[in-house]
Amino acid sequence: MAMAGLYRRVLPSPPAIDFASNEGKQLFLEAIQNGTMEGFFKLISYFQTQSEPAYCGLASLSMVLNALSIDPGRKWKGPWRWFDESMLDCCEPLEKVKAKGISFGKVVCLAHCAGAKVEAFRSNLSTIDDFRKHVMACTTSDDCHLISSYHRGLFKQTGSGHFSPIGGYHAEKDMALILDVARFKYPPHWVPVPLLWEAMNTIDEATGLHRGVLLQSCKHESWVSISKHLMDDLPVFLSSENVKDVKDVLSTLLSNLPPNFADFIKWVAEVRRQEENGQKLSEEEKGRLAIKEEVLKQVQDTPLYKHVTSILFSEDSVCQLKAETESSLTNVAASICCQGADIFAGRSGLSDRFCCRQTCVRCYRATGNNPATVVSGTVVNGNGNGEQGVDVLVPTSQAKTSCCSSGQNGCSPMHPGSNDVLTALLLALPPQTWSHIKDMKVLQEIENLVSAENLPPLLQEEILHLRGQFLLLKRCKDNKVEEDLAAPPF
Repeated sequence: MAMAGLYRRVLPSPPAIDFASNEGKQLFLEAIQNGTMEGFFKLISYFQTQSEPAYCGLASLSMVLNALSIDPGRKWKGPWRWFDESMLDCCEPLEKVKAKGISFGKVVCLAHCAGAKVEAFRSNLSTIDDFRKHVMACTTSDDCHLISSYHRGLFKQTGSGHFSPIGGYHAEKDMALILDVARFKYPPHWVPVPLLWEAMNTIDEATGLHRGVLLQSCKHESWVSISKHLMDDLPVFLSSENVKDVKDVLSTLLSNLPPNFADFIKWVAEVRRQEENGQKLSEEEKGRLAIKEEVLKQVQDTPLYKHVTSILFSEDSVCQLKAETESSLTNVAASICCQGADIFAGRSGLSDRFCCRQTCVRCYRATGNNPATVVSGTVVNGNGNGEQGVDVLVPTSQAKTSCCSSGQNGCSPMHPGSNDVLTALLLALPPQTWSHIKDMKVLQEIENLVSAENLPPLLQEEILHLRGQFLLLKRCKDNKVEEDLAAPPF
């Protein structure tokens, strides 16, 4: 009796070698002995089958994000936080992915969105030798993983464009192990690296751009350095005998801010293509901005915010720092615009990065009468032969944010100020950060001010998520991810 549908496909061999075949097993054993299967065990622990025929990019990404032990910061099912294909929707609607698949650039965007440190290389802007070096680097380590975007036709397989993680490498035979997420179709298999490169060096008809490879590891270095500074260096400053009251504590912090402190505005910034939405905000964007604005409002309602604002407004030197930070919104946004253009083009990590040619700050009505700040940037690549318009959406801060600068375009105040950002940072620091304060009375007062227990649910959830990210980033920086893979304690 004939049955509807398809049950698996026979893996064309050659060129591929079935992982479970005798030859595949032998390659596996030899690669283990040569130390080029280090990333395999993390990946295989989170190996999953794509849940939709066009979800290969989402399945590959969620598999790698879970293998890197990156906390998604939101619930999957029940009480559990876990990356699933259904949660990877910040760069492309799931219905669109389900119908048409996803591009290489959008997968890179999703990886950034999810909190990974990402390097992306298109095949026409790289070489097979570079690719082989990346394969060797990631297969001899278990804290970075590769996702390959390639055309199945080169392997005599059915189908066209596909994404899957690379699980290992056999150096002598120059073969890579593809952990195919379409497990209903083909099993994991070894393929010659030159042929894999050839399959990657093809053009995606949907975008007209070459395919490539994503290298993912822990969070972006700027966040790592900020978290290290706040969690390692700040306690040393606080141990001084001169810290005798709350004002001294905050002044000590403000006097020792990390140089890339302004980058933390990315906590609430959001990047989009200009041509995708024109000059209007979609209902979904308005909703996200409304939530962020409510978080900022709740930050401003905390007793700690009042202390931070008082210090900022009373000290000329700090006020100058604050004014410089706020006046550099367009500079910070320009940097984010450039990164956004890199993400959309799938070019992260390349030497000819995009540079921002100009920025323009505009105001739109987002929710009710509340304005939203949109910093629009025109960015060009290093060769001057490519241009991209990028918007950065920044939620409105309703409180006064500057003592030294004025608003513009009738949209004052337009963006979160230093007091917003500093208050959020202080609330998110792990409680043990303050334990070096020697004066017990001051310590008790600070602990009361930074306690998350009495915060509104929305702000508490955001603060605890940031705190967990700080702890995880420090763990990555200290190379202690292997020692404790559980979610960071709050």
